[in-house]
Amino acid sequence: MSSEAFDLSVFLKTLPNLPGVYRMLDKNGQVLYVGKAVNLKKRVNSYFVGKNHSPRISLMIKQIHRIETTVTRSEAEALILENNLIKSLSPKYNILFRDDKSYPYLKFSAHSFPQIRYYRGKLQSPHRYFGPFPHSQAVKETIETLQKVFRLRSCEDNVFHHRSRPCLLYQIRRCSGACCGLISEEDYALDIRQAADFLDGKTDDLLHTLTAEMNAASQALNFEKAAILRDKIQALNAVQSRQFIDSQDNINAQKIDIIAPVCADGLLCIHCVAIRFGRRILDHSFFPNIQIDNEDNRIVDKIQNETRHKDAGSINHTTRRDNAVSFADFIDIQAAFEAFVSQRYIGKEKPNIIITAFRLPENLHNLLEEENQHKITIVNHPKGERRVWLKMAENNARLSIAQKSQQTTQQQQRRLALEELMGISPISRIECFDISHSFGEATVASCVVYEDNAMQPSQYRRFNIQSTSTGDDYAAMKEALTRRYTKLAQQADDAPPKPDLVIIDGGKGQLTMALEVWADLGLNLPLIGIAKGPERKDGAEDLIIPATGEVLNPPPTHLARLILQMVRDEAHRFAITGHRKRRDKSRTHNALDDIDGIGAKRKKALITRFGSVKAIQSAAVEEIAQVTGINLPLAEKIYAYFHSE
Repeated sequence: MSSEAFDLSVFLKTLPNLPGVYRMLDKNGQVLYVGKAVNLKKRVNSYFVGKNHSPRISLMIKQIHRIETTVTRSEAEALILENNLIKSLSPKYNILFRDDKSYPYLKFSAHSFPQIRYYRGKLQSPHRYFGPFPHSQAVKETIETLQKVFRLRSCEDNVFHHRSRPCLLYQIRRCSGACCGLISEEDYALDIRQAADFLDGKTDDLLHTLTAEMNAASQALNFEKAAILRDKIQALNAVQSRQFIDSQDNINAQKIDIIAPVCADGLLCIHCVAIRFGRRILDHSFFPNIQIDNEDNRIVDKIQNETRHKDAGSINHTTRRDNAVSFADFIDIQAAFEAFVSQRYIGKEKPNIIITAFRLPENLHNLLEEENQHKITIVNHPKGERRVWLKMAENNARLSIAQKSQQTTQQQQRRLALEELMGISPISRIECFDISHSFGEATVASCVVYEDNAMQPSQYRRFNIQSTSTGDDYAAMKEALTRRYTKLAQQADDAPPKPDLVIIDGGKGQLTMALEVWADLGLNLPLIGIAKGPERKDGAEDLIIPATGEVLNPPPTHLARLILQMVRDEAHRFAITGHRKRRDKSRTHNALDDIDGIGAKRKKALITRFGSVKAIQSAAVEEIAQVTGINLPLAEKIYAYFHSE
């Protein structure tokens, strides 16, 4: 249905009394909000009946231009679809939390001799995952422990399949030598099961089993096996003695999560603690991702004033130096809790018990149990030790809010100092550019974004420079700026937001290129350059303002210099990272890239099977044709490429 033909009154009358999902869209077709409903007709109509909506919902309703719906067979299906759409569309008015895929996991691959490895990303079957862990170092320490105790392999498949003798890890007793047949598949599978038990927290049961096996081996005079088992027991005891056991409540409920939402100082925080078999494996504070623009501020201010006149005590007003309004002041904490549970658990690992002071809706509770095929107990009024856990989680949430509030205040002070230095107000959005290359090789330009008093990594961009291969930083900067701001000059729908300040990491030459781009595109964006001073010391750079011709050198502790350095350093890091990736990719080009029909997957399959291009060159046509994805004609083409004169 086109936006011009959309008639809200007709649409509302024709909605079905069925479960489903609705999507609110603005005049540009952007999804504002995704919601679920047991009865679409009643739920959607409720937005347009009465005026007792929260300021956040009132703001959203003012921007609705069209509504789309999807009917589902059940309320459970609506929940799942809503969750998927929220994650894929990131609607502005939904309460969004960071996805768990950003956390590291420990992975057991689905091989006959599974590999143990660090993993970060989407969980895929049939591999087995343990986690999430609080940080990467925790995963690496766990892998080291498992190698010491169970001697599991960590090498990649192309190494594992082509070893003729065991590696150094076998010599130092960190691997069982499965690559060379030094352990049977059955014995290795037993080690994997025991390692999984250890990761699940069943250390006591595992120790009893190993002790019994050691005694049996000793009585059978198999002292070599008994010694291996003894070493495992000693290693496990050492690990167990270092673990922080904060609960004995792990007999009936082996997986427990504590969820504590807290709203204070205009911020919403949900602190989550994951306890597995008495071991605390995750302790993290989540803040919702809430997007606000200037138009939102004006509308919310108006709604806030109207609400203040109606009920002076109904809203907690927080004074802000920049007069910005946070949606966190208007969020329903119960709704935030439900959003967090949906995004954290639907389609993912779930606990046996959730301890929280908030109510979980019956439909969401039933869906989680149905997905996990076991009972999930919700404890809303914990007692004893569990009450202490919840209290600690709430205190940690308040501490995180205080820390975030302090950081935000610090950033606001720095930004205000920058506004004073530049004579521009407000400076809300900053973009910074830097160039990185190795003597002209693999030149990459970076663009990083600072907005809402924080860096915004999701808005960063890199540009692979094509206009120069001689290390010409001026030409590279001109290309990057042109590519970045052409759509902004054309006022295209997909143009990036207009920055309040553009930082150039460079001197007068780079700034001259920027001014030429502004002239070509008809733009007039405020500029500042950061150039190395005479002694090229960090913290002593010259700040060049083309608009006034000034070259400033404020002291290293000047608040404006600190924010400029922070953004510049991030642009530098992002440029170097991109340059190294591009350079390494170009340097790993091999002969397979020149053969028609060989893409990334077939190239990977060939290298995995043979281990190197040299080994492929020595292989017969029949051997090449045995590789997955390689048929006989393609195998003959590969063979001919390497053996043609």
